[in-house]
Amino acid sequence: MMAYEHILAERRGDVLVLTLNRPERLNAAPPEMFVELRGAIGNLDGARAVLVTGAGRAFCSGADLAGGALGGDDPAGATYLALTESYNPTMAAFADLAVPVVSAVRGPAAGIGCSLALAADFCVASDTAYFLQAFVNIGLVPDGGASWMLPRLVGKARATEMMMLGERVLAPRALEWGMIHRVVVDEALDEEAFALAERLAAGPTMALGLMKRGLNHSFENGYEATMLREAENQRAARGSADSMEGGMAFLQKRKPAFKGA
Repeated sequence: MMAYEHILAERRGDVLVLTLNRPERLNAAPPEMFVELRGAIGNLDGARAVLVTGAGRAFCSGADLAGGALGGDDPAGATYLALTESYNPTMAAFADLAVPVVSAVRGPAAGIGCSLALAADFCVASDTAYFLQAFVNIGLVPDGGASWMLPRLVGKARATEMMMLGERVLAPRALEWGMIHRVVVDEALDEEAFALAERLAAGPTMALGLMKRGLNHSFENGYEATMLREAENQRAARGSADSMEGGMAFLQKRKPAFKGA
């Protein structure tokens, strides 16, 4: 794997593990970190699932406002460029990724870190985790797709609460609200999240990718358009080797051995 400045990238079997690696700053994210993330998922090299986590006691405390990249003589312009050229394209790349993504969250997932954690197909949280839309506390507005994502996850009222009150949503409440997949004790987080990523990596990769893109498509399209998209996706999946293997395994009453093809 390539060496990066702000993240670690490690291939563990069929899972690509990406670790935000600025623990001394609670993994506060400069724009370059998101550029590195986008580069890492741009060449999966056969990986069939991605796990995103943070080094140390935090997932990500938000954008690195103290690092200089979002300041200078024109902080408003610098922030706009960072969002449109770094953060947002990376969030879009994760949304369009053709393999499942799992996030493993301990400690804070704040600001852009909250968006990144919740953009995963499955978010597994430690009992130390919390999710925070902190923007209102510094006179800013949500970004990284939060305004699109949160109301779809938790509804408009709860999304408004998170954004306008700027209070922490602890992991148990996030689970209760349907924001995340699972809460585990902190000591088990890494093992549980990787086991889930490994399970997904052993699945029918094409079908899982089509499911993911189909769900995203359905948010912006009507019933008939969604059914047409399903038919197109089903045609693509039906022609895969994994579909053939799944059918044979069903007839032979055995567990399928999907190869991701």
